[in-house]
Amino acid sequence: MPKKKSKTPSWLKAVEVHDYDAALSYLSLVYPPRQAVKLAAALRRRPLQQFKAKDIFRASRLSLLGVSNSHVDKDRQKIKRGIGISPLLLVRDQQTSTVVIADGYHRLCAVYGFAEDALIPCKIV
Repeated sequence: MPKKKSKTPSWLKAVEVHDYDAALSYLSLVYPPRQAVKLAAALRRRPLQQFKAKDIFRASRLSLLGVSNSHVDKDRQKIKRGIGISPLLLVRDQQTSTVVIADGYHRLCAVYGFAEDALIPCKIV
């Protein structure tokens, strides 16, 4: 039986503006307010880089959300339709030696379901 070809996600060339606000909201729960604001501002200035989906998961130490999650399913449907999705926003947390997914966790889970080796555009501080 021939191997199924995985769908390659289509990525937007820039992070959607509302994703920065979402990142700030999340970072405000994880870090003191001033630090959260500084990190969010730094993310806006960073260039896009690429990392493999599986490596982001390993660095974040988060669990993979299944397709039963409505947000993951919504992003999977976008990928199937060839609709561009926004790059991820990441923060290196030196205290815990992990990567904090400030925005894009559901997108990451959706992409991983198609191809764990997929290169994902990200901004990282």
